[in-house]
Amino acid sequence: MSKITAAEVNKLRKTTGAGMMDCKKALVEAGGDFEAAIELLRKKGQKVAANRADRDSSEGAVIARVNDDATAGVVVSINCETDFVAKNDSYLALANKLADIALTQDNRDAFLATTFEGDLSVADKLTEQTGVIGEKIEIGGFERLEAPFVGSYIHAGNKIATLVSLSAAVEGAAEAAKNVAMQAAAMNPIALNEDGVDATIIEKEIEIAKDQLRQEGKPEAMLDNIAKGKIKRFFKDNTLVNQAYIKDGKQSVSAYVKSVHADLTVTGFKRLALG
Repeated sequence: MSKITAAEVNKLRKTTGAGMMDCKKALVEAGGDFEAAIELLRKKGQKVAANRADRDSSEGAVIARVNDDATAGVVVSINCETDFVAKNDSYLALANKLADIALTQDNRDAFLATTFEGDLSVADKLTEQTGVIGEKIEIGGFERLEAPFVGSYIHAGNKIATLVSLSAAVEGAAEAAKNVAMQAAAMNPIALNEDGVDATIIEKEIEIAKDQLRQEGKPEAMLDNIAKGKIKRFFKDNTLVNQAYIKDGKQSVSAYVKSVHADLTVTGFKRLALG
């Protein structure tokens, strides 16, 4: 067997991202065969991934991407086990590369199956990096949004990212979309508007409101009407377009968007957060 050179080890390290010693061991075991060494490192990653399958991966980075003409966007969560790894520059670089690829795909399954580098799929790359880093690495979430105009916001530290879609690409749409995306990140609405709230949630809130009113001694005949008022308040607090706009509490998010352009509306949003 020929001697394993430093140049060969370095080439394998650059190709796989694995540590120098792991690359040297793989090359030695493979008898200097570069492709076989790559396969050995992948198998190592698969073994580590299997051993850590039941571990919690609640840290990581959430990244939002919007295409050049602002008509489509994705938000994707690349999860790991510790904040230490999540803050590493190489991990963030990987997360951003994955987000770029995610933008080209329509759904999570297609994203995982698509090519990352060379013959490696995104799913295989995650397995490989699990072996390299020694922590469970996985896609925690994938959301896509398409509209006449899509904007995004990533909260400091990559813990939360949001997308917001608007009805038209009017002047001022970019700033409006970013502001509403910040709103969604900060206020965590459960739906876009009243129509988007699940009926079971509404029923539960009505029952909670009635129970509170009974404890306050309100007559049974008055409960339905008072509860309806409380539900209106619930919608105002928990649906994006009805929430008080965080930069101007005197107007709703819907009213703020219409102040940008009379016909402009928010048509959707996506929000992903770690933990």
